[in-house]
Amino acid sequence: MHMQEIQNNSSSSPLLRRVGFFQGGYYALTGLWALVHISSFQAVTGPKTDIWLVKTVGLLLTVSGLVFLYSAARRSFPMETVILGIGTALALALIEIIYGSLGHISPVYLLDAVLEVSVAGIWITGVRRQKQG
Repeated sequence: MHMQEIQNNSSSSPLLRRVGFFQGGYYALTGLWALVHISSFQAVTGPKTDIWLVKTVGLLLTVSGLVFLYSAARRSFPMETVILGIGTALALALIEIIYGSLGHISPVYLLDAVLEVSVAGIWITGVRRQKQG
């Protein structure tokens, strides 16, 4: 197995595939939600000042989500995809924890931070298991 790519052939990693599908679906759906129906998105996440910024983040999350879904469907996880999965989850969690704790954003983001940290942990666990197996 090449170090740059974690492929799931005969020794497939169901954990990596599940986290790829989960994070991909979650990011694609929430990203599209912010684009398609901003009023219901704000009803859940709180009012926003800069709608263009919400839509920018929505587009970026949608694209990232599609990358995770593609990798999961192919059962192939290039290290770049793994880094994107872990890095995006931790970046979102950090922002949500800081600004949620300060009261600048809705407390619902603190729940998402827990989810994001969990997703990063699952990626790390999946990679470790794949390397051991």
